[in-house]
Amino acid sequence: MSAAAPSKQNFVVAALTALATALMIAAFFAPIWWVSLTAPNYPPDAFPDGIRIHFHFDGVYNGCKAAGKGTRMDSEIIQKELAHDDERYNPITDKNKDVNKGAEGLDCVHEMNTINHYVGMFPIATGAPVEKPLAKFFFAFFTVMLVGFMVPRRKPRLLVLAAGFAAVAGWIIVDQYVLGGLEAHVAHYVSETATFFNEPEKIQGWGENVTTITHVVIAGTLLAMLVVLAGVARLPSFSLLLALIPALLPVFFVITYAGWLWFFGHNMHPWGAFTVKPFMPTVFGEGKVAQFSTYSYPYWGYGLLLGVMVCLLLALLIRRKQMREGSAE
Repeated sequence: MSAAAPSKQNFVVAALTALATALMIAAFFAPIWWVSLTAPNYPPDAFPDGIRIHFHFDGVYNGCKAAGKGTRMDSEIIQKELAHDDERYNPITDKNKDVNKGAEGLDCVHEMNTINHYVGMFPIATGAPVEKPLAKFFFAFFTVMLVGFMVPRRKPRLLVLAAGFAAVAGWIIVDQYVLGGLEAHVAHYVSETATFFNEPEKIQGWGENVTTITHVVIAGTLLAMLVVLAGVARLPSFSLLLALIPALLPVFFVITYAGWLWFFGHNMHPWGAFTVKPFMPTVFGEGKVAQFSTYSYPYWGYGLLLGVMVCLLLALLIRRKQMREGSAE
């Protein structure tokens, strides 16, 4: 094999991994999955997308849009409660007579919480209360792993990983403990949960559980960094895991998403105005719950994750071949 061959392969591996890293970071800020509910009391001309929410790695966001011109919602409904500093329409300064100026879409997260409340489901905020606030650190962890994977030699790779993990560990500790990120998150979690669930003592216990589990997960993440360093130092093939684990992000997301859907569907509360037997909400496709039709599909952010998987699997095949031939460690 010519001397230029390993160099070219290293470039290809680095390029694929860099592209995967960029896609992964973009996916963190993107909607990964969407869910929508439709019912007769949400007519299509007023709610063209139904009651829609978007799942991100760090939370659940509103998926409803501001009403388009000519729709019933545009002409009949003010979509936002006005604050003291809001100005909807001034006939003197607004020559275009834009009556709906500054309007925002319906808050469909709140709306879906209200709907779920009627059948005894817990508020959306109770889902993934540990995963959501720590997701940014997991992505930072994966980013360091991928940067290390780009390096073909073991000693420089270890230096990159050690420096990167030290930075991520410091960020976790400062953000969650020094700056009070964990305490603020638990307070928000308790507040959001109490919106529909008036059992303060039980909610407080849930908040304490979130705190305890977060401590354990953070400690586990720090330990995982040490395991990765030890594994890369001792086992040549262990370095392949630096790319394989982030490549499985699409799988991790679906498993976590399906698991929390199961939790919501199998932990119904007797507060519901309608009695619904425990059920598995639709993970992918269309379903039916009472008078509601449900829709659950991947969104464009999941496409980014699939791009991450493809790029990293290709990079893994090349790096594995290099390690067999001795041109990489």
